[in-house]
Amino acid sequence: MLTERHLEIFVALAEEEHFGAAAQRVGITQPPLSQGLRRLEALLGVRLFDRTRGVALTDEGSLLLPHARRALAALSELREIGARDHADGRRLRLGLAPEVPARLTAAVAAAPVRAGEQSRIGVLTAPTATLLSDVAAGRLDLAVIRHPAVLGGLAAGRVVLFPTWRLSPEGHDDGAAGGTPRRLPVAVRPREEAPAAHDLFVDTLASRGRRVETVVVSDERAGLALVAAGQAVLVTADETLTAEGVERRRATDPALPLRLRVVWDPRRPDAAETADTAQLLVDTLARQAAK
Repeated sequence: MLTERHLEIFVALAEEEHFGAAAQRVGITQPPLSQGLRRLEALLGVRLFDRTRGVALTDEGSLLLPHARRALAALSELREIGARDHADGRRLRLGLAPEVPARLTAAVAAAPVRAGEQSRIGVLTAPTATLLSDVAAGRLDLAVIRHPAVLGGLAAGRVVLFPTWRLSPEGHDDGAAGGTPRRLPVAVRPREEAPAAHDLFVDTLASRGRRVETVVVSDERAGLALVAAGQAVLVTADETLTAEGVERRRATDPALPLRLRVVWDPRRPDAAETADTAQLLVDTLARQAAK
């Protein structure tokens, strides 16, 4: 197996061009250095040095040298990052679904720091499906996702509901007040980002006997643009999202709350600590929902 020590021996010998000096540089004696070099050459299946001309790199050795230097530099940088993270306290990697309004994003990200649990927070915004995959793979510690979703073995806190607003073009009548509706599609994000939550949303709209048509948008800003242009309606939990020519009303007929929950992986070694942080985030969401 190729190890960091193999690369250290190779680079030291390439730069010192002397077995004794290279051994001293890496802190070993000459015999284990020679043994390490032979193992490296056997692993790679090539000769790295021409011993007939002192200690000279072969063509294969010259090709390997810049890669070996970069690998050692990268490993050194990773150790420095790890040391900084350890000195600064546990770093929390948090994922947030794009439907989470800015006010909630700030409150959730700040909660662990204010509680003294973490001094460093990394925040990633990504679709629910991506967040679930990242938590399961260990790339994220926690994520706030849309509910419902297939958790696939992940643990989850209770579902917290947030009110939403229906944004429509000024003067638009969707039939909610008993008038003759003008049929406009509902702006939605791609279904594959959160299939179960998307289907629940559409099914809830259809439950009142309304014909439901959708238009896919990349984000809520794109949806707002369509609303302002008189081409769609949009349901959002963002209390501040509006524009000239856009009317806002509470989405109550039918109710279309944004359902959020916190997920984490209970199989991780630090699962108990992560679960405590998750509960802190759930409590933060609940307080924000009650405002």
